[in-house]
Amino acid sequence: MDSTGPVPSTSLAIAMVCPYSLSRPGGVQGQVVGLARALSERGHRVAVFAPLDAVADAPPRIDLVTTGRSVPLPANGSVAPVSLSVPAVVRALRALRVGRFDVVHVHEPFSPGLPFGLLVGAGLPPLVATFHRSGGSPFYAALRPLTRRLARRFAVRCAVSPAARATAANALGGEYDVGFNGVEIDRFREVEPWPRPGPTVLFLGRHEERKGLGILLSSFEGLRRSSDGVAPPDGAATPPTLWVAGDGPLTASLRQRHPEASDLHWLGVLTEEEKVRRLVAADVVCAPSLGGESFGVVLLEAMAARAVVVASDIDGYRLAAGGHAVLVPPGDVAPLTEGLVRALGVVGSPAGSPAGRPGGSPLGEGGGTPADRKLWLDGGAEWAAHWSMGRLAEWYEVRYRSAVVRPGA
Repeated sequence: MDSTGPVPSTSLAIAMVCPYSLSRPGGVQGQVVGLARALSERGHRVAVFAPLDAVADAPPRIDLVTTGRSVPLPANGSVAPVSLSVPAVVRALRALRVGRFDVVHVHEPFSPGLPFGLLVGAGLPPLVATFHRSGGSPFYAALRPLTRRLARRFAVRCAVSPAARATAANALGGEYDVGFNGVEIDRFREVEPWPRPGPTVLFLGRHEERKGLGILLSSFEGLRRSSDGVAPPDGAATPPTLWVAGDGPLTASLRQRHPEASDLHWLGVLTEEEKVRRLVAADVVCAPSLGGESFGVVLLEAMAARAVVVASDIDGYRLAAGGHAVLVPPGDVAPLTEGLVRALGVVGSPAGSPAGRPGGSPLGEGGGTPADRKLWLDGGAEWAAHWSMGRLAEWYEVRYRSAVVRPGA
């Protein structure tokens, strides 16, 4: 269990609403499921309302109320798996009214499906809204000019980062409590690593333009050309391997240009268990996104799994990294290659710190000594623990109680 403060003396009944299908991996889905578990461990009654496309996809250790099957809708340069079933929304609203919930916590509250129903429904508990999105939103635009008026229904408004707050405030106005995205730290402890052939880089994400996978694959070609002298943590001289997890609209074209090879493996969509095991096994986790990221949970998960992080130097990732990642300019192959070279410990790596700026580096030139690397990984793991899901549950408890005391404020 994540390190948290005292368990509250009085419990709450919380309905957690996720607009996106739990059958698909995603940042919002992970936050909803993890937060529900953390709140349950603290003695609260929590039910998650979310779309689900197959019964076998239901996450363990949560009380789930399904809100229909999902359909893919383009959103923010990605594809949102949302449910458009009106009967499912009607059933969910009925369950919320009779379920004796103290508060309803809705994530991405202007998404289609049940979140829309909450905005127009009557007789519901107080609403706490969390905004995750960074950048423009077609969902906000679709309801103009009603969005600001509908947003008055929220008793408390939260955002996962300053970037998410700015996006919501520009569209809706109002005041927002800025929290963070949490990490289920315990999932990365005492885990059997996935077998790996040697030093390994892992990409986790949807295969779409803004995630920067094409940049990483081009960078890996350069890394191959530089891999004659690799000094991985175990001291063996072995060329690096790239694991590419996930799928998306660019998968086919990228695989055609960068086919499966002995050092390049296309993994498809991973189960949560395999994801955790591969994170624990990887030496480096690379997040080369071009933008549109309000916060980098994958960076914190990688640190919790004791991998070195190489990521784009964008606002959301910079906040999550906290000085414990190799940050490089987004969309530029050469600096990304340099960052991977340093993180993997390739002999003859270029100068510069892991933060992508001049200065000393705990990893040192070419990766440093084992002691240097341990110091770097220890610092990252400590930073990740600061963002534990247990701490996030405590943070939300304060907002829930505020909403219950002052509904409609």
